[in-house]
Amino acid sequence: MTLRPLLRFARHDDLSALCDLGRRAFVAKFGHLYSAANLARFLDEAHSLPVLAAQLADPGMKIAVIEEDGRLAAYCKVVRESTLPPHTAARAPMELKQLYADPDLLGRGHGARLMDWAMAQARGWGADEIQLSVYAHNPDAQRFYRRYGLRNVADIAFWVGDHCDPEFMFAGPV
Repeated sequence: MTLRPLLRFARHDDLSALCDLGRRAFVAKFGHLYSAANLARFLDEAHSLPVLAAQLADPGMKIAVIEEDGRLAAYCKVVRESTLPPHTAARAPMELKQLYADPDLLGRGHGARLMDWAMAQARGWGADEIQLSVYAHNPDAQRFYRRYGLRNVADIAFWVGDHCDPEFMFAGPV
């Protein structure tokens, strides 16, 4: 009998695995877009042990992981107060920062479980909207978020070193 992968809050002993998973997932999907210097700089700024330790300690951020067969298969970060530019009338928007799955474990429903978790966190925090940014040339992710009622509300930029990516800001009701 196979057990359903465990969804739980991230712990301090997950930091190395979170760092590794974030780096591998980002590089697998987007690494080809950037110079080696820009990519290395971004990975250090977004997926390093000190950054993840600070995020785990931040009371305004929650990190959930899915553990499958003793290893991290996916994770999601949410922030109580959105850091995205104000492009909607939301008074209390929550931001989904990252929803990443192990590139070798895609298609197992982990993204949907984490998105359901994120929506529940937003409701628990009393958020009136969930917001996120998604790469403009990532139609699969856009389709996924649309299934949750999110829509493109603005064109924004996402910087990786000195490289600017076109992004869409998606938002929707909780």
